[in-house]
Amino acid sequence: MSPIRVILADDHPVVRTGIRNMLSKSPDIEIVAEASDGPAALRLVQEHQPDVLLLDMEMPGLKGVEVAQQLRSSGSKVRILALSAYDDKQYILELLENGAAGYLTKEEAPETIIDAIRGVSQGEQGWVSRRVAAQMSGWMRDDELEPNRLTNREMEVLRLVVAGKTNQGIGMELGISEKTVEKYLEAVFTKLGVSSRVEAAVYAVREGLV
Repeated sequence: MSPIRVILADDHPVVRTGIRNMLSKSPDIEIVAEASDGPAALRLVQEHQPDVLLLDMEMPGLKGVEVAQQLRSSGSKVRILALSAYDDKQYILELLENGAAGYLTKEEAPETIIDAIRGVSQGEQGWVSRRVAAQMSGWMRDDELEPNRLTNREMEVLRLVVAGKTNQGIGMELGISEKTVEKYLEAVFTKLGVSSRVEAAVYAVREGLV
């Protein structure tokens, strides 16, 4: 059986070395390239066509979410597994929304990271750290308690709507695709009980949301 071909994208050389040494102990996993910034990650995925992209969230050039968005837009078949020091809600949700197969924190046990790489390479979804899973459960409970509360990103989109920005302008300012902006707007309209940008803007100003 061919080894699982992995590209490692992280801007910290020491971190990359540690992960490389860890994965080298698994004969069924091969690191075919390493990237120290977002643009390099995109270029290397196109060049090597790996099975899995092990992706850090904070990198120069393009953040992890932006890398995921561009890969998804290009129709890339690579499976994305985030390995990040951050467990921020927006990072996690945006990355998973953009097709990532999982989100692990760097404190995870080596065995878990290896199992996740094997899993996502076979098409499995939803590999998340226990800490992230616990947080996501908490977010779901919060949403159940306050189903109409706007998320931080939805509030950012709403503020830019009030400012008169187009979907393209909102996407450029927030570093997300127009399609993602549309999804946020759908959620905003539903939660506010409105059906247009104008109604959303009027509601936001009247209720003091912005």
